Amino acid sequence: MKVLKNSLKKSEYSTNFFTNDDTLLKILKEKLPQEFYEYAVERLTTYGEKCAGEIDERAKYTDREGQPVLKQYDKYGEEIYEVWVNSGYEQTVKESYGTGMVGYVHKEIPELKEKGNYLYSYSLGYLVSQTEPGFYCPVTLSMATAYLLEHYGDNDVKERFLPHVCATGDIELYEGATFLTERQGGSDVGANAVKAVKNGNHYRLYGEKYFASNAGKCGVAMVLARKEGAPEGTRGLTLFAVPWNKEDGRPNHLRVRRLKDKLGVRAVPSGEVEFQGSVAYGVGDESRGFYYMMEALNLSRICNAVASIGIMKRAYEEARQYAEARHAFGESLLQLPMIRKTLAQLKAKLEVEVATVFDLIHLYDKVVAGEASETEVVLHRLYIALLKKETAEMAIHFAHEAIEMHGGNGYIEDFVTPRLLRDAQVLTVWEGTANILGQELIRLVNKFSAQQIFINEMVDRLSILEKTDNVFAVEKELERIAEQLQQFSNAESITQQVEAKPLMQKMAYLYESIVALEWAQKYKGKYESLADIYIETTWKTNQFAQSQKAVELAGDVL
Repeated sequence: MKVLKNSLKKSEYSTNFFTNDDTLLKILKEKLPQEFYEYAVERLTTYGEKCAGEIDERAKYTDREGQPVLKQYDKYGEEIYEVWVNSGYEQTVKESYGTGMVGYVHKEIPELKEKGNYLYSYSLGYLVSQTEPGFYCPVTLSMATAYLLEHYGDNDVKERFLPHVCATGDIELYEGATFLTERQGGSDVGANAVKAVKNGNHYRLYGEKYFASNAGKCGVAMVLARKEGAPEGTRGLTLFAVPWNKEDGRPNHLRVRRLKDKLGVRAVPSGEVEFQGSVAYGVGDESRGFYYMMEALNLSRICNAVASIGIMKRAYEEARQYAEARHAFGESLLQLPMIRKTLAQLKAKLEVEVATVFDLIHLYDKVVAGEASETEVVLHRLYIALLKKETAEMAIHFAHEAIEMHGGNGYIEDFVTPRLLRDAQVLTVWEGTANILGQELIRLVNKFSAQQIFINEMVDRLSILEKTDNVFAVEKELERIAEQLQQFSNAESITQQVEAKPLMQKMAYLYESIVALEWAQKYKGKYESLADIYIETTWKTNQFAQSQKAVELAGDVL
């Protein structure tokens, strides 16, 4: 039996995470104006090479040996609460923010004399998540901070913070953060107790945030706190912009009690932060802080989905390359039918899910620009909940499959696969667990009749497709799901609570199936094979002992 060789020629993917991604290239070509498309391809090519090379090497070091460290005191015993990160991580910060993945959503791209968009931003996020999803957390927080400042901050607050959060190497960068979680509340944000006290033209905050990511590295944090005399619950929460440091560079009357010892995403420092009279500036209507933060949460949930498909992409590519290189029982693993079936099914799910997430992102750009209808606004919220849940669960599944493909090697930290699994696991928790997302489905159905909006949209998109066996199969599933959604909308509360999560999975499958069919008819070739495999695998349309599309068409997609 041959052993895995160490002198294997690197694949194109191994040297650049962007240039071989046909699906992402097609998305950019279709959605961006020509000049922006050419700019994006050039920048993504450069960044894709960095992600496959030095950023990947830095990520290994950060995960194992170079994790953030809290420095509470200086040599004189004075409290400083600095968070040390290694120099390689700092270089990744510089290179990544320099691409404009945060800044160019809110300011002009100099070469184009126009603003960028979330499609460009999330494309960059997809690349970096294939190597360092932990780092994409601070980027996400910075994106959310910039969103909140631009949409809800007054001129003084914007001028003070927004240019720095959007810095691309031109001025000092302030990374962002969003601090919600408190020990007594968790997901029940209405139980939050951090207090805001008026002090001249600003406020001072008192209390603790229990899970504060990017603690010690952010330049400004967006924090929910309760003014004196404000009502209980979420309506009593106001949003504040809190600079991390005072003008003299020392901490803004706050301390980091400790950094969390996390299972994965070790690149991002997550800590417990105590506000001890921290200077804070109100943002927006004092009674709508929770609403503002939930708007930013929708953005962050898309980031979560982007990180998930990034992990899925890396896991698939690692599994495929290993299977091709590894010989057992006289042949490459890639020639074994079971292996080919597994990889073909992973490939179909990956490509369809990438296309679907970017379908949502295109709609999100429309919503943020104020160009969406009321039904599209509801629809995009529903899509976010569906895809955040589905992609996070799939990231774990893909990481598991990659480990299994590697056998014993997959469990060894010399390979990237253990880190992929550790990093993937948090994505089902960050930005709302499946249970919280199930509550979002219930809210959207009961308040906005989202089930009917979803059904109408799926019917409309299917109706314009050429009739094929796959289209007929998906139409049947649509009929079943539509009936279940109507029953769900009329059900008692306990039934909705129990049925929400399984119903969300079916809805995600349906949405993805329609995107797969659209791509098959638009682009033909391998996308027809990917759709065939996806539809058969997802809806189990084949009979036992019959030939399976994942085996028949593996050569087309692998």
